[in-house]
Amino acid sequence: MWQARWVTERLIREMPDCSVEIVKIRTRGDQHQDLTSLPGMGHFTSELETALVEERIDIAVHSLKDLPVEDSPGVTVAAVPLRNDSSDSLVSANGVPLMSLGRGARVGTGSARRASLLRSHRPDLDVVEIRGNVETRIRKVDEGMYDAVVLATAGLVRLGLQDRISERLGVHEFPPAPGQGALAVQMRDGESELHRVVRGLDDLNARATSGAERAFLRGLGGGCTLPVGAHAWRESGKLKLLGFVGSNNGESALRAEVMGEDPEALGKRLAEQLLSVGARDLL
Repeated sequence: MWQARWVTERLIREMPDCSVEIVKIRTRGDQHQDLTSLPGMGHFTSELETALVEERIDIAVHSLKDLPVEDSPGVTVAAVPLRNDSSDSLVSANGVPLMSLGRGARVGTGSARRASLLRSHRPDLDVVEIRGNVETRIRKVDEGMYDAVVLATAGLVRLGLQDRISERLGVHEFPPAPGQGALAVQMRDGESELHRVVRGLDDLNARATSGAERAFLRGLGGGCTLPVGAHAWRESGKLKLLGFVGSNNGESALRAEVMGEDPEALGKRLAEQLLSVGARDLL
């Protein structure tokens, strides 16, 4: 809802005579506790895409990391307008950082990537599944059900919960999900005044960095439920991309870093590099 309101405000700013209605759509990802039991991908996005194609809505706003890396027929990502901090953050009961948590501390996450990284850095922790929205997960820490949870920094900041962050986990040591922290504004294929306005919201750097990360994931042949992380950034006028592929138990991991200019080519090259040294076996 925060994301939808953010886009709405900018549309009205560009089109003052336009009226915007926010349509709430409940996805299968919202309804199921165990995403691993669901077939396919797009657990948080496919219902919105269907509503787009059926012309029940004109725009869909997603967290980019939730979108499958292959575009669905008839729809396109018209803008990647915003990218906040792409890192993960630890929220712990007493503000304790990751490496200071006690042995056997119960840490909740719903992400295979975060679980793999947690087990890699702290094999003595009890990493367990957790579901629910941001506030629900934090409440479970406050109630003592978990000693800590790992959440996207951007989500905490957008909800005004940055004071609950015990530690921002560095993006090089703890590579985020491809596209994490970025929004995706999706529309039906076509041309209209609305298309022009939405495309004007696009941020070139956000699209380039997230595009490289998603090209890496695409090159691995994977989806958002796999233990894969990526972080792209600008350095000396070039695009740099770090990739991570881990095992579910955290005992094995592969990392590599490449530099280039074209986001798509960069992500593909990094995926090929890691596949050539065993990433396929880990996945």
